[in-house]
Amino acid sequence: MDTAVNTNPLKIKFVGANDPKQSANVEEKVREFVALFSPLEAETGEIMVFSDGRTKAHYCECHVRASKFVAHATTDVSLDPDEQGDYRANRDLVENHAAFERMKDDALKLRSFSNIVAEYNPDQNAENPLGVIGGQHRTEAIREALEAQVDEFHELKVYFGLDQEQRLDVQVISNTVIAVSGDLYDRMLETVKGPELRRWCQGVGLLDDAEDFGDKAHRGGSITVRLARAFIINFYEGKKSAGPDFDTADTSPIIPAVGVESSLWDDLRRKKPSIWEDVELKEAGKQFANLIFAQRKAFENKKGSSDYKEKALNIAIMAAWAYTAGFLSKNDARLKRHYGLSQKSGGDPLNSSALAKGKHKTDPHNYRGLGTRTDAKERGRLVELFYLQAEKGEGISPALVNVAIAKYHVKQGQLEVQKLQKALAEK
Repeated sequence: MDTAVNTNPLKIKFVGANDPKQSANVEEKVREFVALFSPLEAETGEIMVFSDGRTKAHYCECHVRASKFVAHATTDVSLDPDEQGDYRANRDLVENHAAFERMKDDALKLRSFSNIVAEYNPDQNAENPLGVIGGQHRTEAIREALEAQVDEFHELKVYFGLDQEQRLDVQVISNTVIAVSGDLYDRMLETVKGPELRRWCQGVGLLDDAEDFGDKAHRGGSITVRLARAFIINFYEGKKSAGPDFDTADTSPIIPAVGVESSLWDDLRRKKPSIWEDVELKEAGKQFANLIFAQRKAFENKKGSSDYKEKALNIAIMAAWAYTAGFLSKNDARLKRHYGLSQKSGGDPLNSSALAKGKHKTDPHNYRGLGTRTDAKERGRLVELFYLQAEKGEGISPALVNVAIAKYHVKQGQLEVQKLQKALAEK
């Protein structure tokens, strides 16, 4: 049975480092929250509001009945409600996971869940002002149990008055309870930076209109922030290396790390604020989108060919293709042949079977062919292949793959000699 409601005026007690400029607004929001959700703690006459020492974000921890929680909560939460309100920060529900099925069964058996992280923000959603940031699977389990008349108390950690940086921090720390994917973390970081990368990808066809980046890399899914960054970074890396000495230059694409702050990407955005209007980059993006489309179309009705169908989105292939496009940006004839790869008749513009047979004598026994790995050697070989293909524009053939692999190893030997000679001269 519920405890009798305390009729004394509710006291809001702030605990920890408190910003007086925020406290009045936070206190108002807390009182609104208490009036709407009737947390169990309010019956004592006092709600304690804590301050995160690192970010100064304010929150309270309390217990709320499922009926109140479900009536006014939502998992449809935006990381940037002011500028990018249509794009979500949460992961998608994993409907068929055994742990989720167990969670729903526990809820029906009167399990009281804890540590559901949310933000009370009526300005974002007046009808459902409690946005669930961490715990969307538990929220769904609670909702389904409520439909079966199970109305238990559940523990919430509710934030108030978050700014953008605090909101990102809460998203990250709450999602790490079930190991937030690196791609989701990248998407959150990029959302905070602004919508430019997403809009660029939508504009060139790498994302559909209104489509967001994937929260995890998987075949057939949306491209991830990491893929988009890799494409743009390597286009400019290729331009930087462009010149007549391809056979002696170190033409090595870069793959940015996933799930970490990328200084390389941040430096590029800062030094080239006009990249979103770069006509050459836009054209490269559109042409690669054409290659993805053509590769998928070649295998759309063939069973057991998902690897070949999604071959263009192997990050090593994407990085090498973009690097080559940048390197050839001042060579109109070869660039046209590079872009023409997607138009090769007969389907399978990347000639996946030829790539699969490509192998060097130094490769391990379990190497499955070009375009199956992402290491520096794989990326370098692919640049050689795309550069060779652009010489005549006749498409990728088994012979061309073999020559590209051989040329890569010859070049690496020459670069090693140059390095050793330089070291000798400096002694």
